Amino acid sequence: MDRSKAGVAFRPGAKVGLLGGSFDPPHAGHVHLSREALKRFGLDSVVWLVSPGNPLKPKAPASLKARIVAAEAMIDHPRIHVSGIEADIGTRYTAETLTALTSHFSAVRFCWLMGADNLAQFHRWEDWRGIAARVPIGVLARPEVRTVALSSVAARIMRASRVPAAQSHRLAAASAPAWCFVNIPMRKESSTELRAKGAWGASHAAKT
Repeated sequence: MDRSKAGVAFRPGAKVGLLGGSFDPPHAGHVHLSREALKRFGLDSVVWLVSPGNPLKPKAPASLKARIVAAEAMIDHPRIHVSGIEADIGTRYTAETLTALTSHFSAVRFCWLMGADNLAQFHRWEDWRGIAARVPIGVLARPEVRTVALSSVAARIMRASRVPAAQSHRLAAASAPAWCFVNIPMRKESSTELRAKGAWGASHAAKT
């Protein structure tokens, strides 16, 4: 693994938010969440980790190349980047990816980012406790799932390590386990809805 494969130079001491997902397709909601994360968590950059596939989803996504190209076209901020590094290093689960990144870029302060909908099912992720013990986690509230997320299995178990929203800017520098839940202005874009409406055409699913 080298810096070119990471898609962005992870300089020593940088506070980098990692937003993982299928991005099938990427949309304005991803950009909105990333911009808010930069501000709320005091990050130097946000990197979208476009996954080869999501183990929790039964249907394969569009080709990795198509999703990366679409994500790069969507970005409108100099500190938001796109990477397909999981395919390069052969990791399937977030826990594996974070182990590899924190080992290789040991001087970088990584922070895992997720929407509140992901917190609601976080306890289903492979080695989710290991993820929480490895890097701080920034959770950004998305429509209609705040209550469900904050009453979820993971939120209850991690209650003692929650950082108050008023101190969210300190999250990336905190020692794990640490997580912070912040509310952001609402946007309702959804990859699922875009696929259902045909906004992500069949041509994107072709292997390239």
